[in-house]
Amino acid sequence: MRTALNNPFQPGSDVVPEIWAGRTAQLSDWRDVLRPRLEAGLFERGRTILGEPGLGKSSLVRRIANEAERQGDWVTPQIRIAVGSDPIKRLAAELLVIADKAGLSTGRETRLTRLLQRVESIAINGVSLALSPSEGQEPHSALTEMLVEIGRVAIGRGTVVLIHIDEIQNIDDERTLSQLLIALGDAITRIVEVDVPGVGRLERSLPIAVYLTGLPEFDEASGARKGATFTRRFATTVLAPLEDDDLRTALRPLVIDGWEVADGEGGFARIRMQSSAAEAIVDLSRGEPFLFQLAGQKAWYAGRGDVITYDEVVRGWREAQAEATSHVERILDRLPSREREFLEAMADLQPSDRTLTKIATEAGFAKSTDAGPPSQRLDRVRGIITRGKPYSFRHRALEAFLTSDWPDVE
Repeated sequence: MRTALNNPFQPGSDVVPEIWAGRTAQLSDWRDVLRPRLEAGLFERGRTILGEPGLGKSSLVRRIANEAERQGDWVTPQIRIAVGSDPIKRLAAELLVIADKAGLSTGRETRLTRLLQRVESIAINGVSLALSPSEGQEPHSALTEMLVEIGRVAIGRGTVVLIHIDEIQNIDDERTLSQLLIALGDAITRIVEVDVPGVGRLERSLPIAVYLTGLPEFDEASGARKGATFTRRFATTVLAPLEDDDLRTALRPLVIDGWEVADGEGGFARIRMQSSAAEAIVDLSRGEPFLFQLAGQKAWYAGRGDVITYDEVVRGWREAQAEATSHVERILDRLPSREREFLEAMADLQPSDRTLTKIATEAGFAKSTDAGPPSQRLDRVRGIITRGKPYSFRHRALEAFLTSDWPDVE
C-alpha cells in the first residue's frame, strides 16, 4: 500500500510537503496580521525570512503563497535568484504576468501603454538598460509604478498581491540590490486615494505583500548596501530549528488516525505509525524540517504494510545517513574559519562549561574578547547558538554531529 505515489513526506527546498511541521508563528502572521491589514488598506512591512539550509524557508513561503492563491490573491511564482542573474529582469517578467491578470494590458490609456512598454523593455534588458533621459524612467521607478497600478486594480477586486523572491543573498551587485529593494519598498509604502461609497475619498496603502527568503549572509553582508530605510520597510525573521513537539504534532495524524491512501482496489486504506516509530523520527530529525521529511520518506519506503514500525524507521534512516551527514557538513563548510573553530571548541566542552572565556581558550583565541564577534554572528545572524549562561546550541543537528555519533543510527 505504501508507494512513491502516496508518500506524504517530501524533502526538498521548494516543495510544500503534505505532512507539515511547525512554523505556526509565520503562518499566523500571514493569516492574522499581514493579509488582513493589507486588505484593510493598512501599511504593513514586507517580510524577510532567513536561515541556514534545511530550515524550510522557501517551503514556508510557498505554503503561504498556496494559501493566498486559494483565496484568490495574485501570486508570483518563486522568483529564485541564481548567482550572476538579474533579479530586475525576473521581477519585471513576473509583474507583466500579473498585470495581464489585472487587465492592464487591455487598457487604452496612453500612460499605461507606455508603462507596459517600459516594463517589457526591462524584462528583456534588466538593470543594464540604458538610462539616458530618452529611455524613460529608471528600472526601479518603472517597476514601482507598475506595482502601484497593479495594486490599484487589486483594491477594486478585493485581492492581495504576493511577491516572493528567493535566494536573495545571491544578489552581490550593489546597484542591482538597491534598485530591487527600492522598487519593492516604494510600492509597499505608497499611499493612494480611493473612492469609498457613502464616505468619499480616503487614503490607504496598497495590498502588496513582499517576501524575501535566503541565507543569513544577506542580512550581514548587505547591511550597509540595503540602506537605512530597509529595516523600516522589511521585518526580518531568522528561522531556528523546530521544537520536538512541533514534529510530534505533525506525525499525530499517522499515529492516531492513520494516513488515508488508495488501496489499489478502488477503495481506501489507512497507513498508521507506531508511536515508537514516530519518536524515532523526532529524535533523528533534531528539529530540522529537511531531516524530518527525509526520515519520514525513507521510513515510508522501508516497508509495504499498513503500519510503519520502529524497525522500518531505523532501516530507512540507514539509507538516509549519508545524505544527513552531507546536509550538516554543508552548513559547517559554509562557515568562516573563526566561526567554525568557535563551534568545534564549544562542542568539545561539557554543556555546563560553555562560557565565552572557556570556549575562547579551547579555540585558541588570544583573548576572550576575540571570540566575541564570531559568537555574535553565530547567535544573532545565523541562529546556530544562543549566547546564554552558559552558551548552548540552537542548531541541534550541528550539536549532535559535533558531539556524538549522530547520524549513525546505532
